[in-house]
Amino acid sequence: MTDPDRDDGPVEAPESRFQADVARKAERRRRAQKEGQHNIWFSLGMFGLVGWSVALPTLLGLAAGLWLDHRYPVGRISWTLTMLAVGAVAGCANAWHWVKNESRER
Repeated sequence: MTDPDRDDGPVEAPESRFQADVARKAERRRRAQKEGQHNIWFSLGMFGLVGWSVALPTLLGLAAGLWLDHRYPVGRISWTLTMLAVGAVAGCANAWHWVKNESRER
């Protein structure tokens, strides 16, 4: 039960608490950008981005190679391996581009 005579002080409205939280987080973000520090989530996100930028073109190249091998069977050329290599090279170039752009921004 609550005691009507007890005074806990001023009650803060939820909107003002929300505004204070947003202002605190925005200030922390500005400070981190100014100092050039990134948290662990940013690093993990960048790691995932680089991983997907390599994996996706590699898998697309593999799928295209399998389709070409099935559609145009040629005895001496393995389209699967060729397109897998092309996809991997394209993915590595894509990852290099992302990392280069991120390091340039810093």
